[in-house]
Amino acid sequence: MAWTDSRIFRIYVSDMIDNTLAHDYVADTIKAALYNNTTAPDNDVAQATSAYNTGQWVVGNEVSETVTWPAGGVALGTKAINISVADTVYTTAANTASSAGADLAAVYGCLVYDDTLTPKAGLCYNYFGGSNSVTNGTFTIVWHANGVFRFTL
Repeated sequence: MAWTDSRIFRIYVSDMIDNTLAHDYVADTIKAALYNNTTAPDNDVAQATSAYNTGQWVVGNEVSETVTWPAGGVALGTKAINISVADTVYTTAANTASSAGADLAAVYGCLVYDDTLTPKAGLCYNYFGGSNSVTNGTFTIVWHANGVFRFTL
């Protein structure tokens, strides 16, 4: 199975509610790691296999470049939690970009995970709608106006 959509990990929500996961979206280092179409995203996996370099998110499926978008991903900046829209809670971040001169091919989506926690924890994955590439340029994830991830209550 390949990418078809974007989802929040079910275990992430459960672990937040029962305080198993001491997660702070704003204060912790949240990263986006890029992946090819070999990855088979599944939001129903256990916490141990939702994180970077585990389960479906192994480095063998990752798209990276040593300097411009390193293995393990790029940290999200200017993170916030927003409750300004009735019946919703969503997270935001500044657009996440590589450094100049990137050569990245066949990028289908990203894993958003908390790099501060031990073990690391997957929050969500975001599908980019198909294959995306850049040659000697800047690869940028433009986060949707609805947020990096969103809960509708």
